[in-house]
Amino acid sequence: MRRILSLFVGICLAVSAWTAQAQTPSPIQQLLQDQRELIAKSSRRTIGPVIDAIAASGLGEAQIVLERWQAREMWLGKSGELDGQFFFAEEIDRRNLRLLDISTGAIVAEVEKKDFRQLKPNGGVRAMIGAALVRFQLLDPNRESRVAALDAIERDAEASHLPALRGAIDEEPDADLKMRKERLEGLLTIRFGETEGERIAAITRFAGDLGVDVRATLNPLVATELVAAQGPAPETADVAKILSVGEDLSVDEAFAILVESEWVPPTVDAGEMRAALIANISDGAVGGVPVESLDSETERWRAYRELESAGLVREALPPGQISSEVDRYSFYERYTGVPSVAIAAAAALETIDRNVAFNQMLDLTLDALSLASIYFLAAIGLAITFGVMGVINMAHGEFIMMGAYTGYVVQLFIPDYTLSIAVALPLAFLVTFGAGVAMERLVIRWLYHRPLETLLATFGISIALQQIAKNIFGTQARPLTSPDWLSGAWEINDVVSIANIRIAIFVLAVVFLVLFLFIMKRTRLGLDVRAVTQNPRMAASMGINPDRINMLTFGLGSGIAGIAGVAIGLYAKVTSEMGQDYIVQSFMTVVVGGVGNIWGTLLGATMVGFLQKFIEWFNPSNTLAAQTYMILFIILFIQFRPKGIIALKGRAAEA
Repeated sequence: MRRILSLFVGICLAVSAWTAQAQTPSPIQQLLQDQRELIAKSSRRTIGPVIDAIAASGLGEAQIVLERWQAREMWLGKSGELDGQFFFAEEIDRRNLRLLDISTGAIVAEVEKKDFRQLKPNGGVRAMIGAALVRFQLLDPNRESRVAALDAIERDAEASHLPALRGAIDEEPDADLKMRKERLEGLLTIRFGETEGERIAAITRFAGDLGVDVRATLNPLVATELVAAQGPAPETADVAKILSVGEDLSVDEAFAILVESEWVPPTVDAGEMRAALIANISDGAVGGVPVESLDSETERWRAYRELESAGLVREALPPGQISSEVDRYSFYERYTGVPSVAIAAAAALETIDRNVAFNQMLDLTLDALSLASIYFLAAIGLAITFGVMGVINMAHGEFIMMGAYTGYVVQLFIPDYTLSIAVALPLAFLVTFGAGVAMERLVIRWLYHRPLETLLATFGISIALQQIAKNIFGTQARPLTSPDWLSGAWEINDVVSIANIRIAIFVLAVVFLVLFLFIMKRTRLGLDVRAVTQNPRMAASMGINPDRINMLTFGLGSGIAGIAGVAIGLYAKVTSEMGQDYIVQSFMTVVVGGVGNIWGTLLGATMVGFLQKFIEWFNPSNTLAAQTYMILFIILFIQFRPKGIIALKGRAAEA
């Protein structure tokens, strides 16, 4: 009993103390009390000014009050000393509440639930409160909270978000987020602007913009419906397009529109007519037409018309009259939205489509350049062994494969991908350089000027190298992982982008072009190679060892193929057959460009890359067919220009 009495006295003292304090209510409490009647009888029609007053009050408690009100955690006293006062409350049990001060969140008292009324805003009021809370979220000091608010609006925008977003733009301290808010405000204005002029101005602002969000916003505005009209189509602003039967619409489609619009009755098929006539035979006749006359289609329709007049069958149109009925009507597409807004959106989308087409062509060009750089990198070694030395090396693709596997093995021991690639590039060169020298010493040197035997021998070596790779690494594709700084893509806009790894391969191809030109034009090795290529006997008489130069040249071409393998393996699968994917294109690149000329190889790679990409653009669903068409085109090209784009001149060409 003593404990109960102490608890009762404590509650009384707490309530008395709070009541004394309540005589000078806090600003937020006073604001709520000033709007008490509207809050107590809240509806979507009347509560707007109250929510706006709380949101615009500038009080620190405004956000939490709106959140707790929306969550139905705000209560109003309805009797006793706490009558008319607002509290947050937690339910202790079915009969009692724990009251919390709306300003401080401190516990005020534990009271009976019957003396208080829970504020339960309906769905409409809660949506309005949620819209007001958006402004608080958009102005939250925490940048991540503001980003989350913008993400939420983009996912599920409402008209109520627009005023809050407009009010949060000028106060945004982050330049990137401010631009994002301004863009989102424009998109919401297009959808929810109060006037046509406001919406049209926002649409004009985005004309030519490549953003997917802009197209997603504009496309619903130009939605149309198919409409039929007796006589000519009306000349009104909502007419988007007049349709021609036979071109834009088939006769059957036009007739279906008329039937759906209940302009004409549907047709009746032979089975339905037969069943209707049989069901209405009376005294040897149907609708006054003798049964023996019903073998004629004209008589059958006459009988059906009589039944139709009597209300015994549904109204129907003879199939032969469909075309004549359709000719009596015009068909057109009509905007379903506001015509002026739809016309502005259609004009903006037309500008955007032109811009998208241009950027798609730019994206295709970048893809073609990227593919050309890959083919050039794969073919530059072949340009040395085949173009300079005249050796048909069918194992060139396997040197690319060996370079890729070298990169994979290096990454097994060096987990740092950047460092592993830096180590793999020179190591791949050394491995394939050594393999090329060994191949030249053991096989190629005995087969110079015997192209058929060289082709067969190197083809056999390529098969052997593939099998060795399968025995060592298996048939499963192995990963060659690129560093983080090479992952992702350079996104110029929503249409044009190119993978960072392809940019790196393009740069590597340019580096090797410069390096090759330097070696061939500015070094003793290059001078010796050119001398041996043009006239081996004269070069030998000048003290040059042709046998040694051939060995080093073949090794150089093989080593470059190994480096190409590392680069290609960063984005393509590393398997024992990967070299076969590039050997045909490499030979085509060298032959089309002009045998023995590095600039020809560059032009050949560009031509092959662009040709393949543009054929794939016309036939995107079948890459194999695109490659087939490309090979056929190149065969025809070689028929008209057998020496390639840049043909050698002088004694080198004659050799």
